[in-house]
Amino acid sequence: MKTYEHKLRAPFFARGGHAQTIFGHVLPSPGRQIGEAAGDRRVEVEVSGGDRLVGFACSAKRATTDVRVHLFHGLSGDVNAEYMRRTRASMEAAGFEVWAFNHRGAGAGAGLASGIYHSGRSDDIAAVLAASRADKPDQLQLVIGFSLSGNASLKLAAELGSAKGPDGILAVNPPADLQGTSRRIHTGLNRLYERRFVRRLRASLQGRPHAPAIPRGASLWDVDELVTAPLGGFSGARDYYARCSTIGLLEKIERPTVILTAADDPFVEARALAAAPRSSLVHLHMEDVGGHVGYLEAQGLFGSGRWLDGALVHYAHQLERCVRKGSAAPPPSSHGT
Repeated sequence: MKTYEHKLRAPFFARGGHAQTIFGHVLPSPGRQIGEAAGDRRVEVEVSGGDRLVGFACSAKRATTDVRVHLFHGLSGDVNAEYMRRTRASMEAAGFEVWAFNHRGAGAGAGLASGIYHSGRSDDIAAVLAASRADKPDQLQLVIGFSLSGNASLKLAAELGSAKGPDGILAVNPPADLQGTSRRIHTGLNRLYERRFVRRLRASLQGRPHAPAIPRGASLWDVDELVTAPLGGFSGARDYYARCSTIGLLEKIERPTVILTAADDPFVEARALAAAPRSSLVHLHMEDVGGHVGYLEAQGLFGSGRWLDGALVHYAHQLERCVRKGSAAPPPSSHGT
């Protein structure tokens, strides 16, 4: 697999992980809205417990390849998160067909799920892929999972072995060590992200049947202990983290996979991920700078662009080529490390 060689050069105002993460999410982001109002076809998929996921078959441009890219968002997001809209646009421009999906109860799926989504919901991703395969059996399937969905996508890949599933996977800033991420996000400036996640999760659970209340001041660990564990079928937060973390499962992956992360991610320990044993089919790209799904790069004196968009298109093409060739063995070292 050919590494994306364009190294990110950060703008002067975003030269650290916190600045990359914050500015990457608050600065204006290109990419039109995703949904029926924008002309996209609504797709519903039934999952366990009678819940339904809602996604959209995007249709801004006619695909020029027989590859469908499936996009899954991160914690407290939905299909219209800025990184989802940008990725949809860049993938369509590159000739790929795109399906963008909300997790349980998120976005257009609000009110259609009594259960919750979490970083172990590989079964939900599998259900979407099965529906997609039934829709077009001969297409190649790629998955791009951001953050929480990145870990869930890796979990799916490790569980499948050689069984049929996605042809290639791209995980962006995956929290592969869930307990470590929960611990890191509760320290220092990371508490800002934690409070935002908890506030948005509390709002998303309002009106949901059987959803425990999230007390004010709760940590992400508290949310997983009080909500994720009982509603997700785990005995507690530690059980959830142990059963759904993928940092110890990367050796089991038997299909072309790319993990794209940043060394300065404030709350995902990229160095531990880099040190974890992994299959020869797993290509790790760790950029020096990028924060958590930020990846702002300098353009001109004061401008900024989105490095991630080009990297994702590059690796989507690389995964397609690897699938068609039947091999994806990466070079022994990772870019940026």
